[in-house]
Amino acid sequence: MNSTDIPIQTEMVELVPNGKHLVLNASSSPSVGNDRFDDNQPEMEEFLPHEKKQTHFTDFEGKTSFGMSVFNLSNAIMGSGILGLAYAMANTGILLFLFLLTAVALLSSYSIHLLLKSSGIVGIRAYEQLGYRAFGTPGKLAAAVAITLQNIGAMSSYLYIVKSEVPLVIQTFLNLEEKTTDWYMNGNYLVIMVSITIILPLALMKQLGYLGYASGFSLSCMVFFLISVIYKKFQVPCPLSDRVNATSNQNYTPASTSSYQNDPMVIQETDEEICSASLFTLNSQTAYTIPIMAFAFVCHPEVLPIYTELKDPTKKKMQCISNISISVMYIMYFLAALFGYLTFYGQVESELLHTYNRVDPFDVLILCVRVAVLTAVTLTVPIVLFPVRRAIQQMLFQDKEFSWIRHTIIAIVLLTSINLLVIFAPSILGIFGLIGATSAPCLIFIFPAIFYIRIMPKETEPTKSPPKILAALFACLGVLFMIMSLSFIIIDWASGGGKSGGSH
Repeated sequence: MNSTDIPIQTEMVELVPNGKHLVLNASSSPSVGNDRFDDNQPEMEEFLPHEKKQTHFTDFEGKTSFGMSVFNLSNAIMGSGILGLAYAMANTGILLFLFLLTAVALLSSYSIHLLLKSSGIVGIRAYEQLGYRAFGTPGKLAAAVAITLQNIGAMSSYLYIVKSEVPLVIQTFLNLEEKTTDWYMNGNYLVIMVSITIILPLALMKQLGYLGYASGFSLSCMVFFLISVIYKKFQVPCPLSDRVNATSNQNYTPASTSSYQNDPMVIQETDEEICSASLFTLNSQTAYTIPIMAFAFVCHPEVLPIYTELKDPTKKKMQCISNISISVMYIMYFLAALFGYLTFYGQVESELLHTYNRVDPFDVLILCVRVAVLTAVTLTVPIVLFPVRRAIQQMLFQDKEFSWIRHTIIAIVLLTSINLLVIFAPSILGIFGLIGATSAPCLIFIFPAIFYIRIMPKETEPTKSPPKILAALFACLGVLFMIMSLSFIIIDWASGGGKSGGSH
């Protein structure tokens, strides 16, 4: 079906600052010369209660400055993926990691370019609705499913951090030399308690009024994390053998270093060999590298809403915002990976913060970083849960009025499912790898390219025009990346590597 066959009454959904969608119908919108809706149009519920303005997606008056838009998009990019990049570098080497990170960043910027061009053609600024405009209901459902899986993966990674880090924080506060078997030291029990007592009440709110504050705090915590990683590089000795022996009674043996401790060929390595950086490395865990990077750069569902709220929006300005945000995150990602890797080299864990427990379990700086990151990820889970619940409601209950019962049940089912995934997942590496190899390439590579090919009129750009050929190659690259990543990950899991790599 040609994109021009979609009727003009295409349903359009606009994201407003409180995270809700306002459903508009083009057939009932006013003429170009009239910027107001009829009185029977529903009012838009805004983030600020005193601002209620009825607008259409083409005449929405954005008020967000250029700098704040950069901050918002940077915060959308930044996430728990930064904790796994040092492990990725340890399994690729510095040069290969830098090449792959640069490639993923550039490709991510290009895919945003495709989204902005597609949005400019049809005037839609919501990811799912671009899918509807390109392929009808199947396109909308595919985009919604990919976004849902991506957000579920993000929430799972956040709760996995809670599961692995909270026991260490409690152990430090209680000044315990050994990790006991008490229930309050069991990460599975703790993640359930945090979900019930903190996350669920916040997720049951009808609106997320604290969204902006939590997002800003989350980004600040990650900056604090980066500064601490750089500082600790010059404080932690290498090798860690003396410290590890001194703390071996903590019943904590990272599985990713078990081969290092048990293989006699490796034990005979000198300190210089152990503490030397590798420029190029290939092993069974290298397959997780690109999915981790892709997971870390996914921000595409948030690009169009941020574009909508931009003051005096233009595609050139929004592309500039995207390029700056990706560049800033690229630098932060590389620095966090580099200094984390140069601190622990081949002994780095798939969750970098957890590795510092092997140096000094009672380090005050690392304790502060842990508490800050834990607070940030805990507050971020309900924020990420909101769009997942909205996507589910749009797919299954699109024409239904708001119901507190349905609102609550969806939140409980989502949190229960994610908790089960976190409890039974062998490591955070598996979460990064699986989501980064499935939903991330769809959102970054495949969907932006095929939406662009379908939406861009043939009169403007013929099917065999260079831009569409490049977009088609871009989509094929995404499909190839997905197939290869999934194949390598499945092979690694089948051989038992996925059960041990980076598990705690």
